[in-house]
Amino acid sequence: MKSTIKCILVIILLSISAAALAADNSQSCTRLQASGNAEYPPYLWRAVDDPSRLTGAISFMIKDLASALNIEIDLIYSGPWGRVQVDMASGDLDLIAGAFFTVPRTKYMDYVYPQFQGTKTAVWVNNSKPFAFHQWDDLKGLRGVTVIHNSFGQEFDEFAKRNLAIAEVGSLNQGLGMLSAGRVDYLLYEENPGLANAKRLEINNITALPTEVTHQDLFLTVSQKSPCNTVKLKADISAILQRFAGEKKMQSYLTRALAQWALEQRK
Repeated sequence: MKSTIKCILVIILLSISAAALAADNSQSCTRLQASGNAEYPPYLWRAVDDPSRLTGAISFMIKDLASALNIEIDLIYSGPWGRVQVDMASGDLDLIAGAFFTVPRTKYMDYVYPQFQGTKTAVWVNNSKPFAFHQWDDLKGLRGVTVIHNSFGQEFDEFAKRNLAIAEVGSLNQGLGMLSAGRVDYLLYEENPGLANAKRLEINNITALPTEVTHQDLFLTVSQKSPCNTVKLKADISAILQRFAGEKKMQSYLTRALAQWALEQRK
């Protein structure tokens, strides 16, 4: 009987300690570390004056989000897109500033709703080797390329795995170069970021086909291993994102980012 009571007391004390620790973590989270896809203009790219940080439309949103939360958010360059997701899974990052939804990613990060932006994924082709694209089946038998760990939606990802030959490279620059050189038949990447990077690299012999592969939404995500991952934080972020959507802030962020990107390319 005494041993049973003793066990119950231990369990209660452990529960109280865990609750107190969670509360302390929640209160002590005054700074978050975030990253994202650094090859993603006009949404994100490495700042010219400080390549260790990211700038672009999403960075403007993160700055306003941090102010509304009264929490500092450091939006850093932590490596290529694949590395960002590894750091997120390990808890080295608290947030990813812009990710598409896939089921595998839900194993290591939580999606915050609503989405903050929709994007169009395009099939990019070399102008000397165009082909008709109206449906996913049109890509069968062709050589494709995309950036490692990129996703184009759960349904397309599963279709591609079963039916398509798509190589993965470490960066968008590599993929654009391979397409420009005719080493692959097509590149899968979002239209606006692909166009922005192609212009920067002065690649003029590729085109995005008019029919989109998928239309996806971008979300903010929180690492499941982040000590700041609380119900309250995610609810607060969600409420702020809803307010931003009502105020159409992303449109103004994109306008600013496109102007900044164009100015940097002329220097």
